[in-house]
Amino acid sequence: MSTTTEAPTTSTEAELQAKAKDHLWMHFARQSVMEDGHGVPIITRGEGHHIWDSQGRKYIDGLSGLFVVNAGHGRKRLAEVAARQAEQLAFFPIWSYAHPNAIELADRLASYAPGDLNRVFFSTGGGEAVETAFKLAKYYWKLQGKPTKHKVISRAVAYHGTPQGALAITGIPAMKEMFEPLTPGGFRVPNTNFYRAPEHGDDLEAFGVWAADRIEEMIQFEGPDTVAAVFLEPVQNSGGCFPPPPGYFKRVREICDKYDVLLVSDEVICAFGRIGHMFACDEYGYVPDMITCAKAMTSGYSPIGATIVSDRIYEPFKHGNTSFYHGYTFGGHPVSAAVAMENLDIFEEEKLNERVRENSPLFRAELETLLDLPIVGDVRGDGYFFGIELVKDKATKETFDDDESERLLRGFLSKALFDAGLYCRADDRGDPVVQLAPPLTIGPAEFKEIGQILRGVLSEAWTRL
Repeated sequence: MSTTTEAPTTSTEAELQAKAKDHLWMHFARQSVMEDGHGVPIITRGEGHHIWDSQGRKYIDGLSGLFVVNAGHGRKRLAEVAARQAEQLAFFPIWSYAHPNAIELADRLASYAPGDLNRVFFSTGGGEAVETAFKLAKYYWKLQGKPTKHKVISRAVAYHGTPQGALAITGIPAMKEMFEPLTPGGFRVPNTNFYRAPEHGDDLEAFGVWAADRIEEMIQFEGPDTVAAVFLEPVQNSGGCFPPPPGYFKRVREICDKYDVLLVSDEVICAFGRIGHMFACDEYGYVPDMITCAKAMTSGYSPIGATIVSDRIYEPFKHGNTSFYHGYTFGGHPVSAAVAMENLDIFEEEKLNERVRENSPLFRAELETLLDLPIVGDVRGDGYFFGIELVKDKATKETFDDDESERLLRGFLSKALFDAGLYCRADDRGDPVVQLAPPLTIGPAEFKEIGQILRGVLSEAWTRL
């Protein structure tokens, strides 16, 4: 008796929207958008720096998905290496075992990392990498006979992830209040938003020293014997791309050394080319005790994360029965590790880091032409990672209140930018900003196209206000 296999059917747009409404719970999203019948954009394809939706419309991916697709969409060689690896060894844990891809990738990441950061603990994403660093910092100090060192310091408005520990490090109150009480021990210091620091005038370097000294002050307030680590992004994402002032990280490193506090460079976004280096700490001249990374390690073609650790922190685990009782089923996944290796080959072959360093000034210059618009208060960032802060009054730097931000960002800008052909982020975690982090493969022609779309939409936003 013969049997036939029917080809799978493809859902229509209406069917997809109905299924999404009935069953899909989106992340960081208002489900009411679907419940109210407006539907949700459904992205079906990507190629280079463009994406297409289910209705065939084409957009510039101005955010690399979510600061992820640094090598661009549609890289067949990454899909092919994933398929080959899945055929050979689709999965095996690195819980007391190993496989070649995890070993090779750990070796490669250690070769890129600065100083003595030679040990790699794999996870499946950035929040897990931060969670790992938090737990490891506390355990390390216990092993050093300093069990009271458990507190961690981060910056205002900084985002470090959603697990309970990482959320305690996150500095966005509105994202935490519904989950209180959190893991104890998170303390906040000022960030490096120079645009909102009028008392320092034009002296950026003095502002950097002031901001770094607030970390020392917090360590003194809480007591050095209680502080385990400081978590900082090289360029702070949330709030709108705050770069470090000159000398900031040099001073932070001095403070951490003085008080015996670990410095964690949270590079979940900034690593792998976003700032023009494999690790952004190299751009700013500091060597942390740990690096957390994820997102662009595979350019998003498969999930992976890592916490890269110095020899000093690893040393207690080299001897006797001491183990780090922590891990993730899919950490260092064979397919993800294979994709990461191939992705990093692309970075080197196409010199993507060098491309970012060469083109970043041109990208900045294009965005700074928008400063003639009355709604644009500041353009800031580094590499291929920029934020545009929106203001109500340029002279006074007056920002929008909550209701105005709601109408401006969610009521108009996000949809208007998307409809104009640009996927990016319009956000109000902090002051209202538009953020851009496109694939590292774009250049001056695309900068100009992005700038033209922004000019048109931001001009219309101002007339609506």
